[in-house]
Amino acid sequence: MKETCHIYVLLTDTGTLFTRLIRMFTKAPLNHASIALDRELKEVYSFGRKNQRNPLIGGFVREDMTSEMFDRATCALYYCSVSKKTYDKIRMHIEEIERNEHRYKYNLLGLFGVLINKRIVRKNAYFCTQFVASILEENGVLVSSKPSDLVTPSDIEQAKALNQVYRGSLQGYMAGQWPPVAHSEPA
Repeated sequence: MKETCHIYVLLTDTGTLFTRLIRMFTKAPLNHASIALDRELKEVYSFGRKNQRNPLIGGFVREDMTSEMFDRATCALYYCSVSKKTYDKIRMHIEEIERNEHRYKYNLLGLFGVLINKRIVRKNAYFCTQFVASILEENGVLVSSKPSDLVTPSDIEQAKALNQVYRGSLQGYMAGQWPPVAHSEPA
């Protein structure tokens, strides 16, 4: 019998000026996407701000869900089941980007492309949902009718491969103060 593992997708709204600006255009309540390799959200990765106080300096980040940035965040957490081989492939892919993070940039121009529904392709540059969609697509987990550089958090939420685990306060999730969702993951 094949071993099954889980990959998690975390969508958040931190309430920062930058996310409020994005929400103004997307009309979506959650506008940041991350990929997590564990249910406890200790290994969470994305493309976002490198400095909490400056949203314009961004790139590949390992996110700390206990940091000040996420104090008042709301979230939705999803999971999908994958084979151990796929899980390991995704982990290695993320570790490769992390080892070479100096080669990667935040794709701010790509965000404007999403707003006008026009692809702006840049080498080694991602925004958060583009990164999550790319990792999942390249590993056969997510199939989207859109290219990854036009995917929004709302598109990710609607992906058939993902099952919702939790929706609410991120700190509530981190504290374990949540009831299981009807379609929650197996223990």
